[in-house]
Amino acid sequence: MKVTIYTDADTLPALNGDNFFHSKELMALCLQTPRHKPYMAVATDDEGRVCGQLLAIERYRHAWLPPFLHRHVRIMGEGVYADEPSNMLFSMMIHALTRRLQGHVLYMEVSNLSQKMFGYAPLRAEGYFPVRWMKVHNSLHSRPPEERINERQLQRIESAMQRGIETHEVKNDEEFCSFSRLLRRHNWLKPRRFMPDDSLFRSMMETGRCKIYITTYKGITVGCSVVVYSEGDAYLLYSASRRKSFATLHPNAVTFWNTIRYCHQEGCQHIRFMDVELPYQRNPYREFILSFGGKEVSTYRWFHTRLKLINKLASWLWRE
Repeated sequence: MKVTIYTDADTLPALNGDNFFHSKELMALCLQTPRHKPYMAVATDDEGRVCGQLLAIERYRHAWLPPFLHRHVRIMGEGVYADEPSNMLFSMMIHALTRRLQGHVLYMEVSNLSQKMFGYAPLRAEGYFPVRWMKVHNSLHSRPPEERINERQLQRIESAMQRGIETHEVKNDEEFCSFSRLLRRHNWLKPRRFMPDDSLFRSMMETGRCKIYITTYKGITVGCSVVVYSEGDAYLLYSASRRKSFATLHPNAVTFWNTIRYCHQEGCQHIRFMDVELPYQRNPYREFILSFGGKEVSTYRWFHTRLKLINKLASWLWRE
């Protein structure tokens, strides 16, 4: 068994599955996107058969706080495997990627693992430390969204929609530019939130992997959401709203609700909210998402920094 790291999508062997976050398709899109550089770790057996693949995306980032210019790596999920997910294969691939990348990036992050304890030993062995995180997903396959949403939340949304607020898919360049302005304005003070170049959103829309929805009121864009589709599920990657300027219209609630309904109409099994943040005892954002009938799950996000002293200190602080 060996692991090879590829940086060119054209040289990749035939890969497994339809997981968009570890696909040749996403790798090719990242190669065309400014400030992105993908690395695909591929594990093969002695006969050359692909047994597993794990995509890491290096992103170049400008920040308001020091260091003002840095690079970080994001790995979403445990990868794809020819058979059942394997800790052994994951260990080999994460070891190869860490050795390749840790020397020239500020930090590496592994998130959205399907099971809380998957990869625990391999990640600890590579010097990663876990931070408790929360995941929320809404099931769309067994009951319609109308049977899951909080009644009071639904009343607020219906009242707002009767006043003329509505949500629809982005249809033209003017609406796309309006979406982009709102998303970037909403997130510019959030230091952890990385905003990719608009070209990535456009490319994902062209391939049918992504849909962008905007919420408007009297021609003004007051909310937006970005949904990516993979393996029958919808992933809400980004969202934004002018919830303070249009507080009585509840643009954030209307945007989330209509996004959930559209994903249900598309036949998705679940909609997964990607950044519910830390598991504080009182988290208004998490409570807001749960009001739509979702289920919360405790998980880990794993981090590794090249600053050895900080990495050792964090590993000790977050020891189990």
